[in-house]
Amino acid sequence: MPFTGGEAIESGNLPYNIFLLTVSYFYFCWHWVSGGQTLGMRSWHIFVTNASSENPNWKQASLRFFSAMFSILLCGLGFIWSLFDKNKLALHDILSKTSLVVNKQKLKDQ
Repeated sequence: MPFTGGEAIESGNLPYNIFLLTVSYFYFCWHWVSGGQTLGMRSWHIFVTNASSENPNWKQASLRFFSAMFSILLCGLGFIWSLFDKNKLALHDILSKTSLVVNKQKLKDQ
């Protein structure tokens, strides 16, 4: 609001859309790299891991984020892919060499 004089931001505002994409990128990637989980993933005890069972690095997290965005643009086809994949991996998991892991022990403790 300080940049628009108190007026609402118009839809289709390119600088604002770039700002939102940047904030989203750093939110997801920073959480995946630093702890393997976003805040929502913590409540379900889900982690993002790479092939070494470690947190993804920045390259893997970035590739995962942008390929997931691409999947959304394709009407979710990259996510639907997981229904047919033998390892239940979405397209962005395959491309970034990551996977989702559920900590079943923590779910039992609740």
